[in-house]
Amino acid sequence: MSIETLIKRNKSLKPFTTFGIGGEARYFIEVRTISQMQEVRHYINREKIPYWVVGKGSNSLFDDRGFDGLVILNKIDFFEFEEGSLHVGAGFSFSLLGAKIARKKWGGLEFASGIPGTVGGAIYMNAGANGKETCDHLTAVGVIDEEGRYLEKKNLPFSYRTSPFQNNRDIIVSGRFQLDKVENAREAQLKIIEYRTKTQPYGEKSVGCIFRNPRDKSAGALIEQCGLKGKKIGGAEVSLVHGNFIVNREGATASDVLKLIELIRETVREKTGEELEIEVRPIPYQLEDFHVPR
Repeated sequence: MSIETLIKRNKSLKPFTTFGIGGEARYFIEVRTISQMQEVRHYINREKIPYWVVGKGSNSLFDDRGFDGLVILNKIDFFEFEEGSLHVGAGFSFSLLGAKIARKKWGGLEFASGIPGTVGGAIYMNAGANGKETCDHLTAVGVIDEEGRYLEKKNLPFSYRTSPFQNNRDIIVSGRFQLDKVENAREAQLKIIEYRTKTQPYGEKSVGCIFRNPRDKSAGALIEQCGLKGKKIGGAEVSLVHGNFIVNREGATASDVLKLIELIRETVREKTGEELEIEVRPIPYQLEDFHVPR
């Protein structure tokens, strides 16, 4: 079956983000294998179509108009594990992975429990929690590059909530991890998920943390200090549970969220002198308008 026959038109993006926000994608395709992703990459290059890749859409804020290009839903979710060596598809649930590995009494990914993204998204954002980051046990990343080749990339520069993939157009298709034997990994993982469900708006429509933490400070604490919990613009609300979360309370639009983000930044700047950097990635209708948010 050709790639063209699998592409859908005018697909609503709301079901494909944890925010439940966004217009329609001009083109949309679901990809389940690495070889299929290679075909999609060749098609993109040939037709010169702008594209965006999503897993669970947990760090993505699509424009209210949607996306004027091809949205690729990465569902590559294979799982291969042997004595601490893990190779997993980029579309595999990161939260499920943390639980699955901990049950086997291997440690290093317990923090993934409750993070509402995929392995690919976690690598892309270098997701982290509880003092741990995705890159800590990551040994290689499988990508489809601009020529459609599947490459194993090593010696990659990662930093806080940052990976090299945020500045190139490689498509992440898998990750390799080397884990440690930890007898109490399951207990640690369960404590993390218990704490997260008590301190974050678990189960509500959000994209996780909106802002990066300033050095040695908590963005959530700064926002709470400024009395912004419960602040609303349209259907978007600063969570009453955690100040660094915005929830889609009542049919929020991307415009509502962006206005609330700017209000938070201005208020925190005026009252504390801290400059909050945005972590969620607003995706414009036309990709030429995209820039890495600050």
